[in-house]
Amino acid sequence: MDGTPSDLFDVSRFEAGRNRLASLAYRLLGSAADAEDAVQDAFLHWQAADRSLIKVPEAWLTKVVTNLCLDRLRSAQARRERTAGAWLPEPLLDGDPMLGPADTFEQRESVSLAVLMLMERLSPVERAVYVLREAFSHSHGEIAEILGLTEAASQQHLHRARARIAAGQRRRDEVDPAVARRLVEEFLAAATSGRTERLVALLTDDAVAISDGAGLAKKLLRYETPERIAAIARAGLKSTPAKQRLAGGASAVHYALLNGAPAILFVPDGKVVGAITFDLVEGRIAMVRGVAAPDRLVRLTEAWRRYEQGVPLIAEW
Repeated sequence: MDGTPSDLFDVSRFEAGRNRLASLAYRLLGSAADAEDAVQDAFLHWQAADRSLIKVPEAWLTKVVTNLCLDRLRSAQARRERTAGAWLPEPLLDGDPMLGPADTFEQRESVSLAVLMLMERLSPVERAVYVLREAFSHSHGEIAEILGLTEAASQQHLHRARARIAAGQRRRDEVDPAVARRLVEEFLAAATSGRTERLVALLTDDAVAISDGAGLAKKLLRYETPERIAAIARAGLKSTPAKQRLAGGASAVHYALLNGAPAILFVPDGKVVGAITFDLVEGRIAMVRGVAAPDRLVRLTEAWRRYEQGVPLIAEW
C-alpha cells in the first residue's frame, strides 16, 4: 500500500467495519484471539485485492471472514482441541464491541456462553449458517452466496442447527440485574463462609458446574448435584496463602456481566486470573462455569482495566 488517498480511504472503509467482522468471527470461533487473527487475515486479503472490482465491500469482507473462520474450524488442530472436551468459549465483558449486535433476543442468545458451547455440536457450515442468520439477519440467498450453497441447503443447515441447539439447551432466564446480583453475592458469601446448606438451596436440583481447571486439565471438570457443586465451591472459593501466591497476590473479587451472564472476577493487581459465570432459572443457579486458563482471560483483562470497576464484593481474597 503506497499511502495514496485512495488506499487510505480503503483502509478507513475496512476499519469502519472491523468491529462487525470481529463480532462475526468471535461467534464462529468462540475465541477473541482467534477472531482478531481472522480479521487481520481478512485485512491482508483486502489489501491484496483489486478493490475497484469489489462492488459491496461489506458483503465481500463478510464472505472472506466467514470462510477464514471455517478453515480454522475445519483444521486438524481445532478438531483435536475441541473434541478433547477441554474447550470453553472465551468470556468477554459486556460492552466489548466484539460481542456485536444485541438488539434482539436471538442476537443476545447467539453470543451467550451457553449457546457458544452448544454450537460446538454443529458442523462448521451449520455453525456459520446459524450465526449469519440468527445474529446478523442475513437472508438465505445471502448466506448461500457467502458459503457457496443453494438457498435450500442453507435452510436445511439452519433447521438442523436450531434443532441441535434446542436439544442441548438447558433452561435459562434472561438476567434481571437486581436478582442476578443478589444471587451471585449470596453464592459468594455462602461459599467463602462454608455454609453448605445455603449453597445447596441456591442451586437448582439439576444444577451443573464445569471448569477448565485453569487450562491444566485434559478435559473439562464437570460436577453434578447441588451437594457436590456446593462442596467444590466451598473448597474452591476458600482463600489460602497458596492460592494467593499462585494468583500473584491477594485478589479483589468483583461482580460483572460476561456475555450477558452474571459473573464474579478474581483480580489481583488489575489482572483477571479467574472468572465464574452463572446461568439462572427461576431465582436459582442452574449452571456455573469456571474459566482460569490464562489465554482465555487476556482480552477480558484488557477490557477490565478500562472499565468503571466499582466497589469489589471482597476487597482482599
